[in-house]
Amino acid sequence: MSKKLEGKKCPKFKGECTSNNTYSNKDFDGKNLVIFFYPKDSTPGCTTEGQDFRDNYKEFKKNNTEILGVSRDSIKSHENFKDKQSFPFELLSDPDEKVCSAFDVMKLKSMYGREYIGVDRSTFLVNKKGVIIKEWRSVKVKGHVDEVLEMAKSLP
Repeated sequence: MSKKLEGKKCPKFKGECTSNNTYSNKDFDGKNLVIFFYPKDSTPGCTTEGQDFRDNYKEFKKNNTEILGVSRDSIKSHENFKDKQSFPFELLSDPDEKVCSAFDVMKLKSMYGREYIGVDRSTFLVNKKGVIIKEWRSVKVKGHVDEVLEMAKSLP
């Protein structure tokens, strides 16, 4: 069972990102933030989710909302993924799972009968004051970004 973060202060995080950036909570002070965790660069579900955020990016920006994608992939992998998909937002590399653990998105998964620990596709909407307003866990990609955008539009 994942710990519930809704209504709580966003966990502190810091990590190396695409475009030679390092981001932490402080970089998003005064802005709303969508932070989405995804299993792996350039896989079908993750690509579709990223494209949906990309295609709605201007709408998020109109609502003072930044987007940050997070996975355990390397910066090199992230840069390739970001360039190939023309993502206008940054991707944070979390190879040591510190950010993933802070948001409690690592879980036991199973594929072809093999169990492993992996990233549970999850999204968090953080308001300007740094409080998590909404969390989505075990996300199904279809229609998800629309739901996140509607929630972001409701924020002051």
